[in-house]
Amino acid sequence: MKKEIHPKWYPEAKISCACGHKFTAGATVPEIRVEICSQCHPFYTGQEKLVDTAGRVEKFERKLATAKAQKTTKKRKKGKVEKVDERPKTLKEMLGT
Repeated sequence: MKKEIHPKWYPEAKISCACGHKFTAGATVPEIRVEICSQCHPFYTGQEKLVDTAGRVEKFERKLATAKAQKTTKKRKKGKVEKVDERPKTLKEMLGT
């Protein structure tokens, strides 16, 4: 192996979880902080746990609500008010021939 190209190895790196569980393992950094460990992960505990990072669920629900609202709104075309057609257009209708 070449010398001076490998990172420093910490055989007793301290790992701490958001749940409070702490343990040691080998790593290239002296301290690691994790959100989920084997003590609190749903796969190992058998309990369902919703992990929502930065409001992803709420963001998806907002997008879904705006998409539904856009389908039900009316479109204006050359001064006329038309309802949005729910079915997909045929190729002839899209090309206008």
